[in-house]
Amino acid sequence: MRKTIALVAHDNKKADLVEWVEHNATTIVQHNLVCTGTTGKLIEKTLKDLLGDEADLNITKYKSGPLGGDQQLGALVAEEKIDIMIFFWDPMLPQPHEVDVKALLRIGVLYNTPTACNRATADFLITSPLFQGDYQPSVKDFSKYLKRKISL
Repeated sequence: MRKTIALVAHDNKKADLVEWVEHNATTIVQHNLVCTGTTGKLIEKTLKDLLGDEADLNITKYKSGPLGGDQQLGALVAEEKIDIMIFFWDPMLPQPHEVDVKALLRIGVLYNTPTACNRATADFLITSPLFQGDYQPSVKDFSKYLKRKISL
């Protein structure tokens, strides 16, 4: 089952994500990858260096995180088009687009998207038997929320 995997990393964590991608290259190239801009360029270069330029890569690169890429990925999560999100973020360094980062993580939790924020969790996700199958996380029914009455 081909999944759509979002790959995102803050600047100080890009090397960690690239190393994780190298380690899992044969597995992740079988899936659709969506990335924020700079991370996507690094992932694409890494996979081409490893597997050759003729490798059949399916990578979509959106804008850089601070330029709206985090929000673009968040929209895909809200549309339930992301199966797994790997987001290596740096908890020790404030980000200029911190609200976007928080929004992306919030929407991931809201839509019950399996999300890894560090190498250990990413390893658990990609090696889980659920990763190989047709796993559909349950998403909360928002109809009650949508039908609420708002008084002006």
